Amino acid sequence: MKPMYRYRWYQHIYESIPKIHEEARQYGKQLGIEKLKADIGLYPGSSSRPGNLPGYVLDEIVNANRGGRTLPVRVVEDDIRDVVKDVYGDEYDAAVANTCEAAIRICMEALCTPPAMRHGDIYRARFLMLYGEDPEWIGGYGRAFPPKYKNLLVDRTVAGGELGIEGKSLANLEALYVRFAGARYESHGIRFNPTPLLTRIDVDHTMENVRKAAARHASLLAAVTAIGYDTPSYGHAQKDEHGTPVLMRRLGDVAREYDVPFIVDTGGSIPFIGMDPRHVGADIITYSMDKPGRAPACGLIIGKDEIINPVRKGMGLGGQRYGEVSSHGKAVFTFSDPGRDTLVGLLAYLRVLRDRPQLVKDPIDRFHEIIVEEFQSFTPGRFRDKFIFTKTYQLGGTELNYEQTWDDGGFGIPLFTLEDLWANTNPIVSAQVEMGVEPATIYGGKMFLGPGLGTLDEDGNLIEEYARLGAKTLVKAVEIVCKHAGLG
Repeated sequence: MKPMYRYRWYQHIYESIPKIHEEARQYGKQLGIEKLKADIGLYPGSSSRPGNLPGYVLDEIVNANRGGRTLPVRVVEDDIRDVVKDVYGDEYDAAVANTCEAAIRICMEALCTPPAMRHGDIYRARFLMLYGEDPEWIGGYGRAFPPKYKNLLVDRTVAGGELGIEGKSLANLEALYVRFAGARYESHGIRFNPTPLLTRIDVDHTMENVRKAAARHASLLAAVTAIGYDTPSYGHAQKDEHGTPVLMRRLGDVAREYDVPFIVDTGGSIPFIGMDPRHVGADIITYSMDKPGRAPACGLIIGKDEIINPVRKGMGLGGQRYGEVSSHGKAVFTFSDPGRDTLVGLLAYLRVLRDRPQLVKDPIDRFHEIIVEEFQSFTPGRFRDKFIFTKTYQLGGTELNYEQTWDDGGFGIPLFTLEDLWANTNPIVSAQVEMGVEPATIYGGKMFLGPGLGTLDEDGNLIEEYARLGAKTLVKAVEIVCKHAGLG
């Protein structure tokens, strides 16, 4: 019998995990997954286990190392800048770091932290961001304000083992959190924590909250920041005629009103075919190119000339002392140098996105169709019309949101937090592992699904058999957890 209170219910699910895993193992054997020679994964969204590089990227890296001639790094970097300018125009520029996290840190330190030069005390600064999902991605670079939000940066990073030496926090910088209007902030999961539920947010009233906060903290405001995912789970169900999130664009408007940068971290996303930084008014946008993108591990920074100029100089790319417009030299952020072969692979991938985008988009399209097809038979059937399937080239796949299974006042499909993902207490995820599949990324009532982890061949085409097997394991994992949660 299902317990009355959420926290007791999640404790019951936790105690049922051994039974969940046993059923999952039996289903994996039934599908014959252990007999496959190749891996199956449902989302290549983690740098800890990226998908294999496609041939059109790998071949270029090999070619760059053959023939006896050496390729200067600066030449490749400038070619990458040209491709970005081909797509977004001459007013945009680019730089590449070894990871997206390095790219974000460089941008936050170059553009948001107060100057350390001159005598006297260093002033403080605040950057504004909405309290949504993944608040620590950018928010971790500042100390949380108001202080009631400091748990957002503590429990998640402890669960992920990421506090390290300083917990990312930069000197004299604070993260100013603003709540979404119309959001639900409920505690869920086995690692019981607040979970922002954002599919029904009110854009107009959210922007009222943003403008009030910006006016109240105007003397300290250094930037407006945002997580650059374009899906309902991040509060972006409302789009304009270009498919651009209305809320994101209006955040950019506030940044311009206060003459501060609008910095968008869109780590697990794909440039060119995804959200256009010109349409949202982003001054800086960062990407992790080894996740849904099929480049080597690196962080791509795209930004407007004026804003990206100090970033490039800090990375040693802004020209040598004796002249020239670009360089590959030494500067304060040289520690983030991605290396030539990474740049060669990134250049090859960006050229495909520019010249042959269907090579990347077609597998996303077909994988989305397969996911929707497999969930048509999901049980309990009463939840089926509560699923929100969103195909997004920005995220390189499909977001499946199920938070609205809780709408009718009863218990819906269990929601697990990102802390659960890190702590291995998300049984939907661990059930897929028991089946023999690298799982979907699931937390906060949403699932990220996309091709690239064992479901693409060497040429980048979708292997439909593996994609469908992976989708079946996800459907079954959710069904098993629902059964042991007492949902029928």
